Amino acid sequence: MTASLRDAATVMLVRDAGGPGGPAVEVCMLRRNLASEFVAGAYVFPGGSLDPEDRDPAAADRCRGLDDAEASARLEIAAGGLAFWVAALRECFEEAGVLVARPDGDGEDLLDTSDPAVAARFAVHRRAVDEGRVTLAEVCRAEGLELATDTVHYVSHWITPELAPRRYDTRFFVTAAPPGQVARHDDGETIATIWVRPDDALARFAAGEIELLPPTITNLRSLSAHRTTEDVLAWAREVADVPTILPIVVMADGQLLVLRPGDEGYEQALEDRLVSEDPVSPELARAAREAWGPKAHRA
Repeated sequence: MTASLRDAATVMLVRDAGGPGGPAVEVCMLRRNLASEFVAGAYVFPGGSLDPEDRDPAAADRCRGLDDAEASARLEIAAGGLAFWVAALRECFEEAGVLVARPDGDGEDLLDTSDPAVAARFAVHRRAVDEGRVTLAEVCRAEGLELATDTVHYVSHWITPELAPRRYDTRFFVTAAPPGQVARHDDGETIATIWVRPDDALARFAAGEIELLPPTITNLRSLSAHRTTEDVLAWAREVADVPTILPIVVMADGQLLVLRPGDEGYEQALEDRLVSEDPVSPELARAAREAWGPKAHRA
């Protein structure tokens, strides 16, 4: 049985890094709880499923520089696009403790929680949002903040293969990390936080030191082409054509293959899957569920 698709949003927080290797970009990554039912132990970017509150007009009222019409046009959907930006920032706040927001008005400086009293207050807000006791819009209204959606750029779109145990229609975004905030995992869904250069993350994955999923790998490769945060944002602002990547899991000559757009045989496999009325064999379903996991995609 094919799992239903859930709308989801993920954000790549980036910052400048120095060191002996010269200028570089670091990205924030969180390790999923080892007890998670889905991709346990994998390193991911902050993100998750859209909640009903993300689509509430009250959330849209707290967004700066982007309305639903423009957001929907960027995602190439009829309506509701702004909710993906809201969800990305909400998940970033819940999972990493970073709120990408500015004071109401014309100021450009992002929220600074370096003062211990401010940090403590927003830690309380974070728990309340995570537990569903308040919405992110309510926190922003109480604190006089607007979500800095105008600094968050849409760069990638992945749909989980149909035979995966959970399926997400995920939009990936990128933004600069607020310099006055510290990212911390929530010790619930996530159990570790790292700031890592994309090339280093990919090298650690290839060496078997960490686990990554295919969308994470592809987005890390996109980031690795840039040496500064401003370079990343300049690239992201120019991304206009975002193809939808829907991998297909097939069995060929006794081997399990995960095909992506552009791979040899992908178009034929997609056509066969769309027109076939035959049920998926238990063997393929089981193999596919095992394949859509970090260890099955080591470079």
